[in-house]
Amino acid sequence: MKGEQHEGRSLKFLAVTPDDYDAEKDYPLVIMLHGFGAHMGDLAGLAPAIEDKGYVYACPNAPIAFDFGGGHVGYGWMPRQNAASPEEVEAARAKSEELLTDCFEEIFEKFNATPGKVALLGFSQGGAMTYRCGMQRPELFAGLVALSAAVFDPEILRSKLPEDRNQPIFVAHGTRDMQIDVETARATREFLEGAGYQPFYWEYNMGHEIPLEVLRDLVPWLTEVLPPLRD
Repeated sequence: MKGEQHEGRSLKFLAVTPDDYDAEKDYPLVIMLHGFGAHMGDLAGLAPAIEDKGYVYACPNAPIAFDFGGGHVGYGWMPRQNAASPEEVEAARAKSEELLTDCFEEIFEKFNATPGKVALLGFSQGGAMTYRCGMQRPELFAGLVALSAAVFDPEILRSKLPEDRNQPIFVAHGTRDMQIDVETARATREFLEGAGYQPFYWEYNMGHEIPLEVLRDLVPWLTEVLPPLRD
């Protein structure tokens, strides 16, 4: 697979394409949103583990830079919940949604993506943004994947939900997650089910991570919801 960085109109993003990528073909698209403190290359390694020939992948870079010292800079979609006021967190979340909306449009244009032949996947904060951006747009996203994530803005999101509540949602969470505890994930499941969704919810004996056992469940689910291109 080949990776290429793009500056983007609103956000930088990394595109990962098959070795024999043909721009004339109608590839399904998987957009992946990284977690707090990471960068656009963080989830790119999932691409060959998911499917190395039948998808195009795009990995946007979150807009907020955080200096962790020692020359290490990571990025986030919003401040940590305990490091800013609720109003500041929501303002940052709304701004990230605005930037992602424009980024999605650019990615769709660049790869001639067909609405409804795209999946949105996110880890941790990226998963929160997957809920926020993806659930409002079932006509664009065939399925959503939230890994070690949660809905932190249920009332705001509830007001934005479409009438169509049949969008497939895959949720994976660790029972030993010290960043977002499993009770928060269970509350998110209750929110989804209460809103009329039927999420594919899985718990694992893991922490805040994406181990192989998650991929073993995710890959067949994703390829059913969004079939890869086959020659």
